Amino acid sequence: MVINLSSQHSLVSNWVSELRDVTIQQDRMRFRKNLERIGEIAAYEISKVLPFDIKKTKTPLGYAKSKVLKEQPVLTTILRAGFPMHQGLLNYFDKADCAFVAAYRKHEKDGSFEISLKYITCPDLENRIVIISDPMLATGSSLVKTIQFLKEEGIPKEIHIVAAIACSVGIEYVKREVPSASIWCGDIDEELTAKSYIVPGLGDAGDLAYGSKRQN
Repeated sequence: MVINLSSQHSLVSNWVSELRDVTIQQDRMRFRKNLERIGEIAAYEISKVLPFDIKKTKTPLGYAKSKVLKEQPVLTTILRAGFPMHQGLLNYFDKADCAFVAAYRKHEKDGSFEISLKYITCPDLENRIVIISDPMLATGSSLVKTIQFLKEEGIPKEIHIVAAIACSVGIEYVKREVPSASIWCGDIDEELTAKSYIVPGLGDAGDLAYGSKRQN
């Protein structure tokens, strides 16, 4: 299942437009806030497909029946760019467990790269609902490798991926490697550069949110 949130929400499309805008990007706080907002909308939409129980609640005037989540998900993000979207998800799933993974592209002199995973902290993931946030789904390599890494801590029963912008190439790769995963994205682009950056995309989400980095 692949859901383009921009096709359903004019607000999401508006926020994605601001994320892409080279002038508005100069305001880091606004950039982070728009990522956070997309995370919130994704949380709301994902909540519609999660299992629930009926809870009987005592009010001052009687009893009410309400739908409540049957279980809390595990919110997972890839450091560092994923933090704002993770916060948006956490604003809505405020009782969720959390997991964090450090993954990055390790570039070679010939321009190629491999995904390097350095760190993970998470609860037991066996039979849990896992929601993974990463602003840019380009080739899908880092997400697939992250999911494989996470499965060493238990096999989730559901996996939901949240991205601000996804490339159709990466979506197809994820669908092939993790066919049970659902992908929720702010928008979908069709093109990757030779260096595997999304076009038109928005640039480096981590740098735009937190400043440029030094990377050997």
